[in-house]
Amino acid sequence: MSKARVLVGLSGGVDSSVAALLLKEQGYEVHGLFMKNWDDDDGSPYCSSKEDFMDAVFVANQLDIPIEQVSFSKEYKKNVFSYFLTELEAGRTPNPDILCNKEIKFKEFFEYGISHEYDFIATGHYATTDNRSLYKGIDDSKDQSYFLHAIDSKVLKQTLFPLGNMKKDTVRVIARKNNLVTSEKKDSTGICFIGERPFPEFVSNYLKGKIGNIINEEHEIIGKHSGLVFYTLGQRKGLGIGGVRGTSDLPWYVAKKDLEKNELMCVQGNDHPLLFSNELTTRNLFLLEDSLPESFKGTAKVRYRQKDQQCNIVVKDNSLSIKFDSQQRSITPGQSVVIYKDEKCLGGGEIDTIY
Repeated sequence: MSKARVLVGLSGGVDSSVAALLLKEQGYEVHGLFMKNWDDDDGSPYCSSKEDFMDAVFVANQLDIPIEQVSFSKEYKKNVFSYFLTELEAGRTPNPDILCNKEIKFKEFFEYGISHEYDFIATGHYATTDNRSLYKGIDDSKDQSYFLHAIDSKVLKQTLFPLGNMKKDTVRVIARKNNLVTSEKKDSTGICFIGERPFPEFVSNYLKGKIGNIINEEHEIIGKHSGLVFYTLGQRKGLGIGGVRGTSDLPWYVAKKDLEKNELMCVQGNDHPLLFSNELTTRNLFLLEDSLPESFKGTAKVRYRQKDQQCNIVVKDNSLSIKFDSQQRSITPGQSVVIYKDEKCLGGGEIDTIY
């Protein structure tokens, strides 16, 4: 009987490296694929794709598995990056990593694998599946179901998450024991195509900000902003409005963005009431479960790594209406709210309005 064939997304990081190792130990015929999704920065000090590819190749050689590189950069620009820019211009704060999973890793990569006669694809994500539903990974600090909520549930039938039942520390131990070159490699952070560079510096290459007023809650002008596209709700750094006469020493935070007036409202103090709300509605709803009650109690999170928040959830007209039991800080239009029932991820949507 032939072995089941698995195509592993090898990113050049420790997680995908260990995922490939575990699958090989479990008896699968494992092949690796390095996805090149962004090519605008080849040669840039911020771009690590060449180094990542070399690490992926080194790991593949260590594991004695084949590896290939495939570019999905054209699809990425069309289906992820263009939407990212459109959302920024509309005053929202999109999460391209969620869209990347939906459109690239679990669509283009998946279709490539199945069309090349693989039985499964696999990644190093911290989540679990029973080949029908999506569940949280057991490591609360690394659970990535939030980023996976928008993928097509049909893909789960042929997707493996070898790390879902493991703690990150255990993954590092396995990598060290097997002398994998990625065992001590730092986890990647930030939006994949931006990397470690400052956000405004990157975005200014594609969008031009319109200078406008920064106002306080009394609508008094307290400074100037460089363009609303460069700011998000709850932001503290980079406002340039410290030391306003007649105010306290408390830090300033972005509370509202007014596109019509091109104004940025900022308030003082991490616990200012204008930073909090407890109701929202969504657009672009993605559900992983076929049938949900119209109204039910569950939990939700409005950002990655947020603890589950108790709430009432209404599913209606391709949208979610969510009322949290407690006030939530800086719910941000364009970001995603993801809903759960216990450990099962039910889906989510892009935050549209907040109350």
